[in-house]
Amino acid sequence: MNRLDSAAGANIWRKARVLILVGGAGLVLAGCSSIRETRGYVVDNVLLQSVQPGIDNQRSVEGTLGRPSFTSQYGEPTWYYVSSVTGRRPLVRPRIRQHSVLAVKFDAEGNVASVENAGLDQVVFLSPDGDKTPTLGRERGFLEDLFGNIGTVGSGVGPGGPQ
Repeated sequence: MNRLDSAAGANIWRKARVLILVGGAGLVLAGCSSIRETRGYVVDNVLLQSVQPGIDNQRSVEGTLGRPSFTSQYGEPTWYYVSSVTGRRPLVRPRIRQHSVLAVKFDAEGNVASVENAGLDQVVFLSPDGDKTPTLGRERGFLEDLFGNIGTVGSGVGPGGPQ
């Protein structure tokens, strides 16, 4: 083997090491990139603008926007289309990047009365206080839970005492 062959071989190995390092760095950076997820209704602004109060009805709204995410149970009939876009980095809790709620309200005849669009500015973030939910009634201890039914089974006395 002559000097030229050994120099060419060393040069190839040097280039291979650089390619491996660059490829490894690329994989590490790709693993740290943010993951974008769309949840709920996929918003199409052209379709949203085509729903007009006084012109459309429930059938045309369903044909244009599809079935709603959920509907109101009380009060005036309202269809809600909820959409969220979250961003998440590996090993970190997802964060909401975009959020929109389209509320389509109908009158008694089923015609569109109004269309309202709410965004992330109207979202309320709750932080619960403590790890217990207060309930009505008395507190029962562990032993009372364990041995509380002794003597009440078959005696006609319910768990709340004599009726």
